[in-house]
Amino acid sequence: MRDYARHGVITPPASSTVDGSHEPGLAHLIPAPVEAYHRNEIANGLRRLCSASELYWNSMSGEEFVAPLGSAWSPAEHVRHLTKSVRAVSRAMSLPKPLLRLLFWGRRRGVSRRSELLIEQYHAALRAGGQAGRFTPSRHLVPGSPDDYRREIVGAHRATIDLLAREVMMWTRRQVDGILLPHPLLGKLTVREMLLFTLYHNLHHVQVVARRRGEYFTDSTPLSGG
Repeated sequence: MRDYARHGVITPPASSTVDGSHEPGLAHLIPAPVEAYHRNEIANGLRRLCSASELYWNSMSGEEFVAPLGSAWSPAEHVRHLTKSVRAVSRAMSLPKPLLRLLFWGRRRGVSRRSELLIEQYHAALRAGGQAGRFTPSRHLVPGSPDDYRREIVGAHRATIDLLAREVMMWTRRQVDGILLPHPLLGKLTVREMLLFTLYHNLHHVQVVARRRGEYFTDSTPLSGG
């Protein structure tokens, strides 16, 4: 039996519950939350969560991966949405820092908020009707084999996560707390806050897919958005 724990996934016994309850299926592959705040923790957490999520995406059939979940996004579309979102953060962080200060001027008083407060604000925005907007994945026919398509988009997501993780370590502590970036639902965030949100956002969409597939039950993760 493969040791999933070292990949950062939840591995409860079949009869146990985690933040709600699980049904048989792929529930044991749902990634565990990642605790992070410092830059190295965020960078490592992004890669660890990506690897754990891949175990979940790759354990369903290719046909299931590309099939819409009722009227909601398919698992493939969730991954593409995440890739678009992560790529936007990575591209912003690659811009000259004086330009970012000019484009998104402002100063956050105190230290960057921790994940718990950002998650609470994000859930409130979703429950109020917040949508993916320009980060919605475009609908298109799957070219060729669903398994080949999955390898392509999961690989693209992994590469995007790796690029962001490397970008994180090129910033100083003062820079990640002193420069702001705009979020479509949460307003201006410090770069550290944006990274913490990005880390949670990747987990959130795995949980949403698992809930829609009847593998994960909790009242704490809104289903809005995909």
